[in-house]
Amino acid sequence: MKPDSKADKGSISDQIVQFVCEFEGTAIPDDARHVMRLSLVDWVAVSVAGRNEPVARILQKIGEDEGGTPEAFVVGCSHRLPARMAAKINGTLSHALDYDDTHFDSMGHTSVAVIPAALSLADKMSTQPKAFLEAVLIGVELAVRIGAWLGRSHYHAGFHMTATAGTFGAAMASARILGLSSERTRHALGIAASMASGIKTQFGTMGKPLHAGLAAHAGVDAALLARDGFVSTHDGLEGEQGFSPTHHGAGDTGAFDGLGDDFVFERVSHKFHACCHGIHATLEALAILRERYSVQPEEIAELVITVNPQYLNVCNIASPVTGLEAKFSYRLVAAMFMHGHDTARIETYNDMICQDKDVLRLREKVIVATDAGISDSAATVDLKLANGDQHSQSFNLTDPMSLPAREARVRAKAASLIGAGEADSLWQKVGLGEQLPSFWIADQALT
Repeated sequence: MKPDSKADKGSISDQIVQFVCEFEGTAIPDDARHVMRLSLVDWVAVSVAGRNEPVARILQKIGEDEGGTPEAFVVGCSHRLPARMAAKINGTLSHALDYDDTHFDSMGHTSVAVIPAALSLADKMSTQPKAFLEAVLIGVELAVRIGAWLGRSHYHAGFHMTATAGTFGAAMASARILGLSSERTRHALGIAASMASGIKTQFGTMGKPLHAGLAAHAGVDAALLARDGFVSTHDGLEGEQGFSPTHHGAGDTGAFDGLGDDFVFERVSHKFHACCHGIHATLEALAILRERYSVQPEEIAELVITVNPQYLNVCNIASPVTGLEAKFSYRLVAAMFMHGHDTARIETYNDMICQDKDVLRLREKVIVATDAGISDSAATVDLKLANGDQHSQSFNLTDPMSLPAREARVRAKAASLIGAGEADSLWQKVGLGEQLPSFWIADQALT
């Protein structure tokens, strides 16, 4: 059954606990289930593609050196590790490429925090794929809504929503996998309030993907502690000295309207460029201009990108020197794109591209401007050409995309990351719910 939306909803924590413990998976709308399947496929593809990144190798080595009870699968490791460590490693490596999905309601990456947490416990508990998907969907839905409840004030204060709201989503998905009672789920929520953390100054470093791993680890830890009787506060989220008041939370209770009836996760934005999501609207606008007017890079006299001001401290590194920094640079990525470099490919972002003379020459013609009236999911690009022509194009990532079109792009992205045959198998086995992601990766010998 669905929680009774007509009754007194109670506190935010009441609503969250009721949703986790009482919502029946059979009530999940088909479209929400479909989008979740796409995000599972997307998560596996970026995880497999990111398994050899330096940050992944560091954590894999630590995990294998420490060892422990073989409970859960770890991408890139030869044997299973304890569930908490598995969640940390898988969460980190799945965000290592910064190529995973984002939700603009919360300004957070939800899948990379929630899926690894739920998967590690699903491996440990031998959970069936259907129940796993339902737990993940409940977790990501709550991560988005809690992020929206914390609001932009929390994000602008310097907190990374993936790390903070993601921890709560991971904890609630974990509670669902473990089948915790309402009382113990509430304790898990309270425990998570003391664990959720992550600061945006880490953007452009290994610290950013680690945030996803720490959120997943904390979610598993909170649920396991609660399962075994650990007692925590009942108002860790919204209490006078709870998480929201002490972390610049807006406390927007409207973020929970329709919980259980409307799945806001359906509006998640999948990435189709291997850089910061804040740059994607710019790239989509540039793609339209380039195709419509056949613009060549040497014809450009000035390229002005106008975005919401919040992105100036997120993805506006003016002169990046590493491939990782390049992913967070409007100026460089725009210049790369106009020179024909494939921004969807991971290998495009490397240290050498930051020194490419042609790209740097165009980068110096790129200006980043701001307009508080522009949505944080949109951008406007104004081109001035050497012959005097001027062209302008806007794009908003929240503009509707049909499910068939979304599925086609996600599956094409997976094929580019792991191979066409593997991507088709991934969709058939994981996307259609036959296997847990961990079993599919192991079967493909992609560890």
